[in-house]
Amino acid sequence: MSRDIAHYPRLSESLPPFIFGTGAFNAQHNEDPFSIDSNALIERAFKLGVRAFDTSPYYGPAEDFLGKAFEQPAIRESFKREDYYILTKCGRIGEAAFDYSPAWIRQSVKRSLSRLGTSYLDLVYCHDIEYVSAEETLEAVKELRRMRDEDGSVRHIGISGLPLDIISGLAERVLQETGEPLDAVMSYAHFTLQNTKLNSDAGLGRLKAAKVDVVPNASPLALGLLRSQGPPVEGSDFHPASQDLRRRLREAGELCAKEANGAKLEDIALWFAFEGWLRAGRDVGSSSNPTLGEDRKHARDTAEELQGLRLGVSVVGMKNVNELESAVETWTSVLDSVARVDRDRSIQALTKRQTVGQLVEKIWDILGPTFDVMWQSPPPGYVNNRTTAGKSDS
Repeated sequence: MSRDIAHYPRLSESLPPFIFGTGAFNAQHNEDPFSIDSNALIERAFKLGVRAFDTSPYYGPAEDFLGKAFEQPAIRESFKREDYYILTKCGRIGEAAFDYSPAWIRQSVKRSLSRLGTSYLDLVYCHDIEYVSAEETLEAVKELRRMRDEDGSVRHIGISGLPLDIISGLAERVLQETGEPLDAVMSYAHFTLQNTKLNSDAGLGRLKAAKVDVVPNASPLALGLLRSQGPPVEGSDFHPASQDLRRRLREAGELCAKEANGAKLEDIALWFAFEGWLRAGRDVGSSSNPTLGEDRKHARDTAEELQGLRLGVSVVGMKNVNELESAVETWTSVLDSVARVDRDRSIQALTKRQTVGQLVEKIWDILGPTFDVMWQSPPPGYVNNRTTAGKSDS
């Protein structure tokens, strides 16, 4: 490893624990992604203290949206590039198109750099590794590390995917065959109100044994499943969850509205995931400043109270200002239950924690046999449509 690379801070010391996900900037989650006012949304995120953004070439126009938002005078003139983190991915091109060849990995990274208007990417994941062989993923990781060591255009390297056995097994193999652990493994939909398998020996236990530095918990609403109205796009529902699970979650949503003063299922689900992973994911979390919100004095006091404490990292997708502000409010309330720097706010947060805990037990009873059940990935019959590895793509 070169001298300059060795001076990059570890993710566990620098990555903000709250990450803005842009997976909702695509057609799966929004019938018209171009209707999103991404400039205003990202500007508002910065004002609320968000300093990390997760994206992917697979998310339609998301990288372009982010790049243009970062160029706004309100952001460019107030923040240096090193003030915020950009996380993206490579390898997944389409719904059934993957290319993990070294040539494509390099081309994909260079394209992301251009779209995002930056000379370096803080973290690049190999995207949805279960769709390709372990050998292909291993070679892609090595290629990303070569780019890191050559010019620093990639600073940290990780993998992402759904099946815990596959992402854990690949993390173990990377350590065994290269002697260097992965900087990050992003799991999604496996620490939620409906599924907590990430916090198990088969998930977190194996990833810790593989010496993974940070394990972000993504999609705390399980790709929109844990919403009162269900998955987000009417008429083009992509979600693979069973009808039985959907029915049970509708019943859970009705319970939340009845017993929590009209609270929505997503409110309870988001609190549960944020608060639970903040604690369960500490050993693979980050000690960077976790605070958000417009009350900067309270944020500074909270940051001082939590200084040096590792907290589990969460990635949450948002497509409008209301969702952003709601997520930030929930995150801040969760921190109030941990830091307790303001008596009244802490009492409110602890009361919320008690209410959520009582509801969660009832929701788990409703979920019954569908609790901890996960859909199959890749889906049955999957065939990679990318027939020519490394070919040029726009």
